[in-house]
Amino acid sequence: MFPLQAPQSTQKIEVEFVDVHTQQTNSRPFSQLMKQTRRLTFWSLALAFLYFSFTFAQVWFAARKDTRKPADAIIVLGAAQYNGRPSPVLKDRLDHAITLYTEGVAEILVVTGGRQENDTYTEASTAADYLRKAGVPETAIRREVSSTNSYESLAASARFLAKENITEVVLVSDPYHAKRIADIAEEVGLDAQVSPAATKIPLRALVRETAAVGLGRLLGHRRLARISQAFSPRT
Repeated sequence: MFPLQAPQSTQKIEVEFVDVHTQQTNSRPFSQLMKQTRRLTFWSLALAFLYFSFTFAQVWFAARKDTRKPADAIIVLGAAQYNGRPSPVLKDRLDHAITLYTEGVAEILVVTGGRQENDTYTEASTAADYLRKAGVPETAIRREVSSTNSYESLAASARFLAKENITEVVLVSDPYHAKRIADIAEEVGLDAQVSPAATKIPLRALVRETAAVGLGRLLGHRRLARISQAFSPRT
């Protein structure tokens, strides 16, 4: 009876050995896939970090540079107004634009910005009133009154300035905004220089603009502006 039991034991051991080997073989593709996924994730994050670090440096340097030169028009990017009175941010931009105008940088001043929800006045009409009170003649002022973000402001300005054969412009906004509006201007066909108003440069604003510039280059600023409208009334 004993010799008949030995082969049964041997056969059972062989079957168990084959099953373990098969499980190990089947687990290898999954293990390799996980390693490749971790490697891809690491390099993707590393590249994203380098890309946005480089973009942050561009935004930071642009914020500290004034590239003004004689042009055909000065475009002032809109900002909040309070019942016909410019907000401190808009006032700083307008005062800087007036300085450029009186220095002879350009003979035309373009003010931009539409009416936000529940507002009576547009940003552009408020800015135009401020310019007239400062002595800028009505004939030197152009208004863009329908935009709700920087892309729309510059795109609309480019369209009506083209009717006057104007493409060379100087852009006025806050310093941290300089790199993005320069990129947008190029996208809409303007030959633009930037002369930022002398305002503070918060780190938070630099970080926000870094994200906007970086994503704008990847997606296009027109598409990014449409996406951002869901989160901010003016970008």
